[in-house]
Amino acid sequence: MHFAQLGEQHDAAKILKGFGGAGVLEIIEDYADGTYRAVYTVKFAQAVFVLHCFQKKSKRGIATPRRDLEIIQGRLKLAEEFAKELALGSSNPSERAGRA
Repeated sequence: MHFAQLGEQHDAAKILKGFGGAGVLEIIEDYADGTYRAVYTVKFAQAVFVLHCFQKKSKRGIATPRRDLEIIQGRLKLAEEFAKELALGSSNPSERAGRA
């Protein structure tokens, strides 16, 4: 995610399909004990938001499991709300954190 914070893209980062363009990316890493994914968004100027990190356990191909996609979608909506609040300069960070 450090690359994203610098406005760059890591070589392993790829667009996650189904989220309307290049704003949601995933990094996939394979290890001996499994495949791990980190999904983040660079849609908002205020911050890079990590939406979900998980171990892919399905043996049915490379597709992201539906449950994980639902988690990502929900967290993307929260990130959008949070980014709007950041843009407006909300003065109470603890109030924002309580809603996340």
